[in-house]
Amino acid sequence: MSNPDIPRVDAREKVRGATQYAADHVLPGLAHATLAVATIGRGRLVSIDVHAARAVSGVRLILTHADTAGMKSPGYVLGGGYGVQSLLPMLESAIAYRGQPIAIVVADSLEAAREGAALVRATYEQEAPSVRLDAEGAEIVAQEDSPLPKPAFADRVAGDAEGALSAAAVRVDTTFDGPPQHQNPMELLATVAEWSGGTLTVRESTQNAEAVRHGLAQVFGLSPARVRVLSPTAGGGFGQKNSLQVHTALVALAARELGRPVKLVVPRAQVFNGASFRPASRHTVRLGADASGLMVAAVHEVDHQTSRHDLFPAIYADLTARLYGIPNFRGRERLVRNDIQTPGFARAPFEHIAACAFETAVDELAYALGRDPVALRVANDAPADPLTGRPFSSRHVVACLERGAERFGWERRTPEPGSMRLDDGTLVGWGVAIGAYKAATAPAVAMLRLTDAGEIFVSVGGHEMGQGIRTAIAATVAMELGVPAEAVNVLVGNTGVVPQHLTAGSWGAATTLPAVRQAALNLLEELRRLAGSGPADRTFQQILRDADKPHVDVEARHRAPGQPEAIFDRVALGHVSAVGPAYPEFVSLSYCAQFVEVHIEPRTRRIRVPRVVSVVDCGRVISPRTARSQVLGGVVWGIGAALREVSEVDPRYGGFLNADLAEYVIPVNADIGSIEAELIDEPDPVINSLGVKGLGEVVMVGVAPAIVNAIHHATGRRIRHLPVRIEDVL
Repeated sequence: MSNPDIPRVDAREKVRGATQYAADHVLPGLAHATLAVATIGRGRLVSIDVHAARAVSGVRLILTHADTAGMKSPGYVLGGGYGVQSLLPMLESAIAYRGQPIAIVVADSLEAAREGAALVRATYEQEAPSVRLDAEGAEIVAQEDSPLPKPAFADRVAGDAEGALSAAAVRVDTTFDGPPQHQNPMELLATVAEWSGGTLTVRESTQNAEAVRHGLAQVFGLSPARVRVLSPTAGGGFGQKNSLQVHTALVALAARELGRPVKLVVPRAQVFNGASFRPASRHTVRLGADASGLMVAAVHEVDHQTSRHDLFPAIYADLTARLYGIPNFRGRERLVRNDIQTPGFARAPFEHIAACAFETAVDELAYALGRDPVALRVANDAPADPLTGRPFSSRHVVACLERGAERFGWERRTPEPGSMRLDDGTLVGWGVAIGAYKAATAPAVAMLRLTDAGEIFVSVGGHEMGQGIRTAIAATVAMELGVPAEAVNVLVGNTGVVPQHLTAGSWGAATTLPAVRQAALNLLEELRRLAGSGPADRTFQQILRDADKPHVDVEARHRAPGQPEAIFDRVALGHVSAVGPAYPEFVSLSYCAQFVEVHIEPRTRRIRVPRVVSVVDCGRVISPRTARSQVLGGVVWGIGAALREVSEVDPRYGGFLNADLAEYVIPVNADIGSIEAELIDEPDPVINSLGVKGLGEVVMVGVAPAIVNAIHHATGRRIRHLPVRIEDVL
């Protein structure tokens, strides 16, 4: 059974404006910084003129590449380093992408810093940039043949896909294009850096405080013990804040040189052109089925963008190989080097667009077979993992489909495209798709303190980005100790207590909660020891007072199945240490089924989504309220990804043209209709003691293909790109 539906433990502070984010900190003597950035897409900085900028009243410091001697790259987080990319701007004169910082201007006021940055003038030696998958100058690297570690980033192969495809009774062959997209958290990237006695303290909006800490130590040649990172709350992350940002070390350098704390809030336009983003990708999907409708073979080939300086690995086929029980599968990914900042993880980073390409092909196959799209999916469920042959720890895809179909009223659907209309001629389309996401786990250390005043403090490696991890932690402690959740004080995002592993990839709950639960059990055991043979009806406080102890501290550690104890050494060094979906004895994923209704107006052809039913299998649900919120947010983003969002590339000069929230179109309230969320709430006892799997990512997977499939049902048109626009259905 799920836990009681307790309110968010931090809700009151948030709605009162009491919660402090990184940029809210105002320290004595605080100075403000602004970046000046490159206006070319590729080349070399020949000269930089800062005289006019220095003349601005209030400007105290300007740093360029001439002032960074002794600093070095933090390395790429996916290559054993700590940065969102290996390129640390301002270490040399080379320009790798439009928007790369070339100077940092620090002033007494934000207005003076902005004015000074606008007056920095640079001359360049330019080269023609290549910023699209098929642009001249793009370099293609087969991931199988790249230096990326194997087998993690090798081709995915099971059986003989080509042979089975050639013999299949029914085949489909499709190509689907995914656009570049930017996650846009409400809280911008922000850093406040302060030095004191050779120790650096950074307040940062991040999902990975430990990587920020160790990355800064590497950049400046410091002991990590002399760097502390505080990120108790972030205003959204969605993968954008996964590691050390390109600006953070520059802010720390400015604070050291100026001898004052320095704050930088990166403007939205510079976030678009300097932070990570979802890269463009192109998917070829070929499916084959026998006459009865069993899928016998699939091929999924992908090209996706990376930067010149890093290989951002692609793992699209890792999902699509596991959506169904297809015995013959081949997945291959290629990396396309462009003149861009290194892309990164945006919510459901590979799975969202991989499922879109694959699930639209499955819908096309259903029509070719004359089968109901739900029935076809149910018939092709996987009894075991097709890639490894290992059992699934749990898999409730069929339950998601069946519950979703019943709740949606799928039996009333007429299959012919264009056959469902409203009285005013509005076309109605119903679509379905499934989704999945790895149920990953990372190591965590949890410390719990109980005081003789009855206060409970828990510290664990994790980050609160609005997803509700504090509430889930408090609910877990409350469940085990029998105390109110509001009595539990949760400390996360603080490198001064326990190691702070990256919170991403939907492993936050499965990582932190088992460790926290074990700490609570350890506390109960310690209290039993202290209580001895005394009266059994004493409160926790009475037990501590009788034992003359002001407090009691316990610790617990939890790691993924199959991970060695030594993995905690890696966590302490700030390296990503998560595993999954494949564990030594089983494979574990979370699943969903998305049912969507679209309306297409007969004259304007405007596309609306009045109704979505989303049914999710994420194991045990510890915090129902925040879990449901995750589903709603994922569905909204899926609607935006399907019908609104695209980062428009400038092929002439590089960078992105619509680098603001006025022209990067996202859904508004009027775009969102009814969203019904249902959680299967079946504990997975194999993956951890609580039976918890990930939720935050899987809820976006499958929404976009369900919309595209519904548009086909409404119009008869197969759209093979995102976003779908009015001109696609005219």
